[in-house]
Amino acid sequence: MIRIVIAEDQKLLRGTLRSLLSLEDDIEVVGEAEDGIEALEVIRGCEPDLCLLDIEIPFLSGLEIAEKLKQEGAASKIIMVTTFARPGFLQKARDLKVEGYLLKDEPIECLIDAIRKVMSGGHVISKELATALFVKEENPLTDRESDVLRLSRAGMSTSEIAKQLYLTNGTVRNYLSTAIQKLGVETRQQATEKAHERGWI
Repeated sequence: MIRIVIAEDQKLLRGTLRSLLSLEDDIEVVGEAEDGIEALEVIRGCEPDLCLLDIEIPFLSGLEIAEKLKQEGAASKIIMVTTFARPGFLQKARDLKVEGYLLKDEPIECLIDAIRKVMSGGHVISKELATALFVKEENPLTDRESDVLRLSRAGMSTSEIAKQLYLTNGTVRNYLSTAIQKLGVETRQQATEKAHERGWI
C-alpha cells in the first residue's frame, strides 16, 4: 500500500484528489493539510511513502517543505504539483532532487501513474515543464536582493525589512532600487511580482 499525504490549500481540489486516489487498491491517503506548516507536522507524524505537495501554499511553500524534509533525511518521496510552468521553481525542485514535478491540469490517470512510477524508483515531469527548462531565464538578483523582495512581498515595510535583516533603511532602499532596475520594472510591487512569477523568490 502506498501511503500518501496531500498538501493543497484549495479545499475542493484537495478533497477531489483524496477521493480519486482512494479509489485505487494500492493507494491510501493517510493525511492532508491546507498550509505548509500543517503539512510539515502531518508528514512528520505520518511518515508517508509519498508527499504530494502544491508549490504555492501558505506559510511554507511546497519547495520549502521539500527542502526541510531533505535536510531531515525523511524517507518520503516527493511529487510537486503546480499551476504554472515557472522555470525558477522547476530548477529549485531539480536542485532538491524531488522525484516528480507535475502540472495540476494533468489527468488523474497521469498522476496515479506518476505515483507508481516514483514509488518504483523512477522520476516524472510534465512535458510542458520539461520544455520550460530549456528556456530558463537566469536570475539576475543577488541573495540579499531576493531576501528584501521576499520580505516586501510578505507585506513588510522598509523599516521592518531593515530590522529583520539587520540593515539600515537606506541599505534596504538601495537593494530595492537595484532590484527594480535589474528586473526592468518601475515599482517595488512590480519587482516582487515579477521575481515571484520567475520563481526567484
